[in-house]
Amino acid sequence: MLTAGALALVAACVLAISSGSVTVPLGQVWTTLRYHVLGSGAAPNALDGMIVWQLRVPRVLAAAVVGASLAVAGAVLQGMVRNPLADPFVLGVSSGAALAAVAVMSSASALWLRNVGVPVAGFAGAMIALVLVLLFAHQHGQFTGPRIVLAGVGVGQVAAAATSLIQLRSEPAEIRGILFWMMGSVAGAELGALALPAALAAGCLFWLMVQGRGLNALSMGDDDAVALGIDVNRLRVQLIVIVAVLTGLSVAIAGGVGFVGLMIPHVVRTVTGADYRRLLPAAALFGAAFLVLIDLAARAIDVPNEYPLTIFTAALGGPFFLWLLKRSRSGGAV
Repeated sequence: MLTAGALALVAACVLAISSGSVTVPLGQVWTTLRYHVLGSGAAPNALDGMIVWQLRVPRVLAAAVVGASLAVAGAVLQGMVRNPLADPFVLGVSSGAALAAVAVMSSASALWLRNVGVPVAGFAGAMIALVLVLLFAHQHGQFTGPRIVLAGVGVGQVAAAATSLIQLRSEPAEIRGILFWMMGSVAGAELGALALPAALAAGCLFWLMVQGRGLNALSMGDDDAVALGIDVNRLRVQLIVIVAVLTGLSVAIAGGVGFVGLMIPHVVRTVTGADYRRLLPAAALFGAAFLVLIDLAARAIDVPNEYPLTIFTAALGGPFFLWLLKRSRSGGAV
């Protein structure tokens, strides 16, 4: 499964780098990557080199990081709250990130924030939302799955209302950019800005892999986890923080991209099973490949126009969500 995921990711990246409004031959793609990454071979054609290295490689890497992060966050959250319909946006973190980012993009509402980068503001908003969720979910020193979900929904709704207010007060010329960002896009991604998010996502995945036994126990229920010697409350708080970090950096890079964290874990789980030591790396690989292909569709389906990512992920994720809901109600295994 991991080999298949790795091959799928490589194939998706090569296809996305080569294809688009201008098709770049695979030979030029390889020449450009070898020249810039390995520092060997002849210099690529100037135009093809610019298209590959400056335009497509950054957005392909951004889509891969975001797809992997959301898929892993969704897998963890579904096990943590024991709800197959949960996804990373349930925690309200994305709404907090969107509020901060929209405040930065709207000069009419936050002139003094214009010098703050949108990704920085988005991540900061996500972390603030996380703190609020933890404060409201806390009861008698315990954090339970239902309280976390309820607190996340409440914080998310308040943040969404504030975001709508800012949009209503924004200049008409700013509205389109705000809506496009809120529906997700990796256009304009830069290699230099991806190093830290990629390293952070890799670190989160490594930590989650180390906690695989605890995740497996927690997904069976609190009583079973306690019987196996797991500090349920401490682990749950740590997992909330990791999920929030992964979701926050995803929103900071690409805006709001929905349904990836809902679909990919379920699809992968049908092959790997419920063992998180297998599920998490496979979800990361297939989530990355999935969003790379979605981004390719978003920019290639109606050249020269480009569409937000959530249009395509929702077109796939909406029916999948309804099927999952029906299956869950009928008592089928999810």
